[in-house]
Amino acid sequence: MPVDLMEKFNTHMDGSLAIFLDRRIPFLVYKELGDRVGQRHIETKQETVTNLQFYFHDTISSENPSAIKVAQAAGTEKSPTHFGALLMADDPLTKTSDPNSKLLGRAQGVYGSAGKDELALVMAISFCFTDGMYNGSSISILGKNSAMSPVREMQVVCGTGLFWLARGYALAKTHWFNELGDAIVDHNVTVVH
Repeated sequence: MPVDLMEKFNTHMDGSLAIFLDRRIPFLVYKELGDRVGQRHIETKQETVTNLQFYFHDTISSENPSAIKVAQAAGTEKSPTHFGALLMADDPLTKTSDPNSKLLGRAQGVYGSAGKDELALVMAISFCFTDGMYNGSSISILGKNSAMSPVREMQVVCGTGLFWLARGYALAKTHWFNELGDAIVDHNVTVVH
């Protein structure tokens, strides 16, 4: 459910500021302490830790790819790691590794090959959820993905909706990969919000 910005940033007549996660729950409340001008006390709601598990399907080789190359460096084609390639993605997120399993959302953003000597991707991706209680919410991932490592850790840097002001980490493990660059990646994400 979208939250109106005027409700999210509601300034009160007494000088205190309340920021709302939704219409019922104050996220941060600043209160004046006595008559001391400039001193404020911060009260926070109890944080929630949410664990999410889903599969990311990155397909670049089909007639209907979910990720496409939008730019590359002069030497990208000669590089064993495709150094300098930049791809735009709109990858499905599913409940299981089966591409036909329940669609939970989309991974939308960019990633690029940033390693000359290793297959290291820099990811700037939002996991946008379209199903269940997280419908309309998203979390954003930013960081290095050492694609050939068995398990990779990337940071959750923010979120929207139920994940507003989120932080956390994503553990990625390749479930399947082919020589054309298509991959199915298992994600286990821990979010504090």
